[in-house]
Amino acid sequence: MARSFDDLSEQEILALAIDSEEDDSRIYNEFAERLQESYPETARTLRVMRDEELGHAHRLMEIYRANFGDHLLFIRRQDVTGFITRKPLWLARLLTVDQVRKEVETMEYEAQHFYEAAGKRTSNISIRKLLNELALVEATHEEMAAGFENELTSSGHLGAEKETARRMFVLQFIQPGLAGLMDGSVSTLAPVFAAAFATRSSHDAFLVGMAASIGAGISMGFAEALSDDGKISGRGHPYIRGSVCGLMTTLGGVGHTLPFLIPGFGLAMAVAVAVVAVELAIISWIRHKYMDTPLLSATFQVVVGGVLVFLTGILIGSA
Repeated sequence: MARSFDDLSEQEILALAIDSEEDDSRIYNEFAERLQESYPETARTLRVMRDEELGHAHRLMEIYRANFGDHLLFIRRQDVTGFITRKPLWLARLLTVDQVRKEVETMEYEAQHFYEAAGKRTSNISIRKLLNELALVEATHEEMAAGFENELTSSGHLGAEKETARRMFVLQFIQPGLAGLMDGSVSTLAPVFAAAFATRSSHDAFLVGMAASIGAGISMGFAEALSDDGKISGRGHPYIRGSVCGLMTTLGGVGHTLPFLIPGFGLAMAVAVAVVAVELAIISWIRHKYMDTPLLSATFQVVVGGVLVFLTGILIGSA
């Protein structure tokens, strides 16, 4: 079971900070190696950030030893609620500089919020001083990451305030909204179309679709709200994210349910199928625009998944 950040002791917070800095340094080094040939300046900056993260870990280790001895507690980000769940982007076959820039921005933004929250949790003056200093350093790293586009422009900054606002919009609204829309649009296909083909009744299909959509919306909304309190990740209030996710989940299912208000079964089915195609296209476009997924790849992933679920509903309903 993951621990709540509010339940961590000063010793656990420091151990977590050390592990996080060492982990981030390895990630930066891997990014630098992958980008060295095509983006040498970006790779150089990443190595500078790697070395600074190792320096932070060293400073944290010194103050940890001074206060708690040589035994370092084993605690990681995945052991504590509130951290952003990271997919291993550095293992992807194709890795663009824009993907790296956005990932680094997110990492530094999270690190800054972590140190700000950690500083408020400690009563030890020397520990609090160090944590606050590291929060300021991570803020400068965040600005550095914002300058990665166009291989670090001469200014090194590309409208940091706008970039921060965009990133927060993605974290607080786009990500939970997209997760909900995908779940609502895809997961409700099977029960809706199974009911439609089993009963040949637009009314019955409509009732099943509404029940599945609203139920999925409630479930996804609570799951998103309880997954992260936003204190460390900076993803905003959990109730807002949960509401966005829940509403988009419901909307995703209701979209292809409403056509079954049409009395004629054949016409209702044709309109519902057309709506499904539009839904999958919208999801692919959002993933391409905000999640840096190639359009062809995003379309293939979403369409294949949607078609498989759609066919499952038809086969079960026709059995």
